[in-house]
Amino acid sequence: MSTLGVHALVWTGDWDREGARKAAAGSRAAGYDLVEISLHDPEIVDIAGTREVLKEYGLAVACSRGLSFDCDVSAEDPAASERGEALLRQALRITSDLGGEYFTGVLYGALGKYGQQPTARGRAHAVAALRRLAAEAADLGVTLGLEVVNRYENNLINTAAQCLELIDEIGAPPNVKVHLDTYHMNIEEQDFVRPVLACGDRLGYVHVGESNRGYLGSGTIDFTAFFHALADIGYDGPITFESFSSAVVAPGLSNDLAVWRNLWDDSADLAGHARAYMAGQLKAASRPATGV
Repeated sequence: MSTLGVHALVWTGDWDREGARKAAAGSRAAGYDLVEISLHDPEIVDIAGTREVLKEYGLAVACSRGLSFDCDVSAEDPAASERGEALLRQALRITSDLGGEYFTGVLYGALGKYGQQPTARGRAHAVAALRRLAAEAADLGVTLGLEVVNRYENNLINTAAQCLELIDEIGAPPNVKVHLDTYHMNIEEQDFVRPVLACGDRLGYVHVGESNRGYLGSGTIDFTAFFHALADIGYDGPITFESFSSAVVAPGLSNDLAVWRNLWDDSADLAGHARAYMAGQLKAASRPATGV
């Protein structure tokens, strides 16, 4: 059965001691079993303190991050690619040290709008870096998720099919999985069913986000189709709610994600609503259809 999680940016923009406790307490109160931490600012993460607070609230943890253009594993410049790989290795180690089993996000390039098509040389750099990262992650017992994002946030992977191709190119290690996000699927995919079915058991992590990044059910996402597709493939990995508002700001990441508007200001209400909404979708999708 899937674990329901929530992104820390629903609660706090800083994962320091105070932010960690706020996010953990809010997540547990809303009924979640997992919290996802962004490692865009890894230097502020107190590993010992975070492990303590996660244990106190009985929460599992997943970690995520993207890269900047000067530390981009898909860059043609080998030095930039090496800097990006070093950041990924650092984040992988933090994930493991926190007790996390999933390290996910845009691990294959920069998080931002590129001004050109990806190049063969840059793709080769990304493949080589991810092959090495996957081997290290396997030794640590960590699964890597390659998050499929829209064309305005990366130029290498925008669809599930492209992600599967990249994973094959890496060598299809069993601990490298596709990470689907309904917000991005709504922009790039033809529907919410075929990409899930195409991934099958290679789907390893899921973000549930509305088309406007706000309350689930307030936008255009066909969540019924998506959750039924998850049921069809027997998906039992994490399902993490993700939502952003200018009410909670992470200095770097909020700008990268273009979080300009205040879509909500009550984190507890938003998170509680999302937990109930996702649980309802899972329950409905698991029931066999009946008729006369």
